[in-house]
Amino acid sequence: MAGTDEDAVAAADDALYVLTAILLTPAQFPSVLGDDYPEACAALGLAPRADGYGLVLGQDGAGARWTVVIDDVSLVAVAIASWDCGMEYELSPDERTVVAALAGWPLAVAVAAPGVPAPHDPDPEASDGPLLSPPDTSTWGPAQRRLGADEIARQWALWREQIDDDAFLASRDKSEAGDETEAADGAETGDTAQSGDGTGTGGTAAADESSSGAGAAPRHSGIRRALAEAHGYVDSPPPLGRVRSSFAPGDARTLRADGPGWSIVARTDDIAFVLLDDEPGEVMPVGRGPALPGLLEALDKLAVRPS
Repeated sequence: MAGTDEDAVAAADDALYVLTAILLTPAQFPSVLGDDYPEACAALGLAPRADGYGLVLGQDGAGARWTVVIDDVSLVAVAIASWDCGMEYELSPDERTVVAALAGWPLAVAVAAPGVPAPHDPDPEASDGPLLSPPDTSTWGPAQRRLGADEIARQWALWREQIDDDAFLASRDKSEAGDETEAADGAETGDTAQSGDGTGTGGTAAADESSSGAGAAPRHSGIRRALAEAHGYVDSPPPLGRVRSSFAPGDARTLRADGPGWSIVARTDDIAFVLLDDEPGEVMPVGRGPALPGLLEALDKLAVRPS
């Protein structure tokens, strides 16, 4: 395991100025690092521990970047909750909880510790493992696709209000009326929307309708593949974290499912959005149709949830 030698742990722990902390658990992990929890752990050279880890990101006295991995997940959860509420919380992990000290940061951090040199990479000799650095999100790819899905999950109402429900209803009505051309080609194209959130998701593409087993099939092969692979998770459970369920207003849940080249964000009582590696910057809505509700219900039953 990278960075577990005593010298590296001491170098990071003796004078670590804590800047932020992150949970790395099956239900909550930086999705930019991977499509599932084991993949995110592998990006840090960590074994996928059942209870997960807490990641403490900071600088040492010389300003070097360090990521201290601890097994006290509840401590990090309390710190994050306190900070989110605007409360001060001094995060000081016990040395006995330290699993590893990893050189660098796995994610970009916009702040720096006062009174020390600007953040920089540690001396290569200070750690025996590879240097951590944030994934490249300057161009569209898996990391940027997952970040886009994160943003949609956080800003669901903003994205949802850009979708014209009449487009879904009209396309389904045409399908049910026996329009053979529509049944072959998929749903009508819905309104497009633009986002200025900086996630790299440029807008919505065709408003395809989910129809596994009935109605018009989504016309986009990538959407069909994503829905089919997500349905396959029901019969063959995927690695931990591939499907996650979190709070949503009312009795609904926000679902997140990922797979090779695709991400799905959905509300169990509403529609879904699909992002594909093969469609840079596009957010493609999927109407409920006759089959999507059952798929979302099944995925929610196997999803991991925050404790």
